[in-house]
Amino acid sequence: MAISTADAKRRVVLPAARPGDIFDIQNQGEGRLLLVRLERPNPGPKMSMARSLEAIAAAPLRPKMTWDSLKALTREP
Repeated sequence: MAISTADAKRRVVLPAARPGDIFDIQNQGEGRLLLVRLERPNPGPKMSMARSLEAIAAAPLRPKMTWDSLKALTREP
């Protein structure tokens, strides 16, 4: 059984943990904690350049109101 001591920042080194691992901490009462390692989901496929350009063309980032109407809404009279 490995024994670890918490440091000043309340960190404990887990011998079996790897950098980037994610754990679910479950409090079981009476000073007992259960750590459950969570699996990261596989990332989906990346968007291709052609698909990115199609998305930009379909929904351009342009304001739907004129500058004058925006000024009228945001300025105090």
